[in-house]
Amino acid sequence: LESEESSCFTLCPFNKRISMNPLAIILHLAFQPVSSFSPYPRSCGFFPSLSRNNIHQNYVSTRLELNRFLFDFSEVDFGQDEDLVTADTPPTVTLSADDYRTLHAAKILGLHNNDTIRAGIVSSLESKGQLTDAATIEWLPQGKVKKAEPLAKSGKPPGLLRIHLHNLEADVSDLVSTTESVSLILALPRPLQLNRLLPMISQMGIQHLVLTGANKVPKDYFGSHLFRKPQQLRDRLVEGLCQAGDVQLPQIHIAKQLGHMAQASDDKASMLDELFPVSEFARVIAHPLRTKTNTVAGSPFPPVRMDKVQFPSNATKKKIVLAVGPEGGWLEPNELDWFMEKEFQHVTLGPRVLRPDCAVVSLLALAHFVCEN
Repeated sequence: LESEESSCFTLCPFNKRISMNPLAIILHLAFQPVSSFSPYPRSCGFFPSLSRNNIHQNYVSTRLELNRFLFDFSEVDFGQDEDLVTADTPPTVTLSADDYRTLHAAKILGLHNNDTIRAGIVSSLESKGQLTDAATIEWLPQGKVKKAEPLAKSGKPPGLLRIHLHNLEADVSDLVSTTESVSLILALPRPLQLNRLLPMISQMGIQHLVLTGANKVPKDYFGSHLFRKPQQLRDRLVEGLCQAGDVQLPQIHIAKQLGHMAQASDDKASMLDELFPVSEFARVIAHPLRTKTNTVAGSPFPPVRMDKVQFPSNATKKKIVLAVGPEGGWLEPNELDWFMEKEFQHVTLGPRVLRPDCAVVSLLALAHFVCEN
């Protein structure tokens, strides 16, 4: 604590020193006038009125870069003919007043008519993702509400929210190239942990997500609500895309037993060879390092760090698929032998045994790094 005569700004600008008792300091600060905490006089103009109207007036043209509003293809109205969409008649999306995106636009972002946002249409098996950084919003008041703006006191939406998707185009950003480089084989974690992990995975960006069983994965995990209601699983992935500003949804595959990935038929290759051919992908299995032997039973080669992974020599682009085990790790040596037979390289993050969420995020970050460099 410093005295008022000091040239430095302090939280307690008063002449006499006070006790260092935390309770005394809190009580003193609680009864200080607000202007006491300002390093500048209010007459200097540094602190204009911060009412909602003034904020909107000062920043109405500012583009909001923090989120991307995402929609399913079925939610978009292209008019009578999708091929006749023009700059004057862009596609639109109309959201109800209780939609989470409407509430976010009103309560969190405080958007007004003609404000610009980032938006996009999530990719699917039938269509590629599209995005725009020039979408505009329009409030459609309902009931007794007359003003087309969020309510002054509560911040609630005045009614429907219509978003005009100007300049909508195919996703050709750098996000696409990084997404296509990395895929993930994940031993199914606990349902609550999977619920937290899915947004992280889509934020990091992957092309394929294979959820598989393992010796240490209880079979009843596949009976969780996320598998009974696949839309919830998809919603969690879309949540991560909104944060990352991407529209490329990971393609999800289920293999209730590890061996199912390698099963092939007379007319069709196995899931493993179809999705991740050895000629295009570096196959990698992650497992903790054993400090005493420096190798894992069943592994013909010592584990390496991610930057030492060998990529196919004839591949035109670096691609990698990661296999991450359950909390107890892959079963030694059976499951490790199985992966080694399928030409997986053993990588490690060190001797620590990590939870799946920590291991997945760390490994995906390293995988993107080695693929881009």
